[in-house]
Amino acid sequence: MLSTVICNDQEKNFNMPSFKENLGFHASALHLRSRRNDMLASNIANAATPNFKARDLDFDSELKRINKIGNVASTDNRHFSNIQKRIGQDSVFRLPIHPSLDGNTVEMAVEQMQFSENVMRYQTTLTFLNNKISGLKSAIRGE
Repeated sequence: MLSTVICNDQEKNFNMPSFKENLGFHASALHLRSRRNDMLASNIANAATPNFKARDLDFDSELKRINKIGNVASTDNRHFSNIQKRIGQDSVFRLPIHPSLDGNTVEMAVEQMQFSENVMRYQTTLTFLNNKISGLKSAIRGE
């Protein structure tokens, strides 16, 4: 977005980032955290369902895909590669540590821990987003 500001009787043009550019990363992270919460809650709700397969969201891959963030190119052979394989889906099936006899792969301790961690990260992302919006409001008001 091109904006014009008049300062000392001179016009100055500058590119101002849009709200999407300012909030995009945190907004998409918040959306993915919400989707992951739903998926983990579904796992917990189906803990007693025979043959239910626990699913999870590959958060890092999805965040990179949504925000069009690629792998970092290495410029030296001594650099570690940052290559991740994508399986073509946003969700993956979780492999159980102790599989049950009825084919259900939900492990309550794992699901509850993942759910708690995701809720904390959701709250943190929400705080970052609120702080970003507060900063934008202050800039608009000229504070």
